[in-house]
Amino acid sequence: MFSTLPPFQVSINSEEMAVRDALAKLMKGLGPLKLDVEEAGTVELVVAEALNNVVEHAYPEGQPSGPINIQCRHKSDGLHLTIIDQGLGMPEGKTPLGERVNVHVDLSHLPEGGFGWFLIRDLAKDVDYVRKGWENRLSLRLAVATSATHS
Repeated sequence: MFSTLPPFQVSINSEEMAVRDALAKLMKGLGPLKLDVEEAGTVELVVAEALNNVVEHAYPEGQPSGPINIQCRHKSDGLHLTIIDQGLGMPEGKTPLGERVNVHVDLSHLPEGGFGWFLIRDLAKDVDYVRKGWENRLSLRLAVATSATHS
C-alpha cells in the first residue's frame, strides 16, 4: 500500500543564504520518504535553481526582500511543489524556455546564465507558472518516491 507524506510548507525570506536553509528544511521534511541519493539530488538541484531565480530576479538587488513559500505534497506520481513569492513577475508572464546551452565552446563564449531553466525543465514534470495579483506561483512535479518505486 502506498502511504503519502502529509503536506508541509517551508517559508523563508528572499536572501541568498536563506536558500541553503530552505533546502535543509525541505530535505528534512522529506526524510520519511527515504529518497535515494539520486532522487534527493534531483529535488535539491531543481528547488535550488528555482529558489535562486526567485532571489535573483523576483527580488533583485536594490529591491526589498520578501517571503518565499514552498508548498510540498507527496502523491503516487511524485512530489508536487509550489513555490510562491510576491516579487517581480516573469518577463512576458511566462518562464524562460530553458533551452540546452552549447558547452563545447571557448570558455569566454559561454553564457553567464541560462542553465537553470534547462535543468528545471529537464528534471521536473508539469512545470507551470502563473502570476495572480501580486503573487508568483511556480508549480512542478518531481517523479521521485512514486508508488512504482516505493511501497
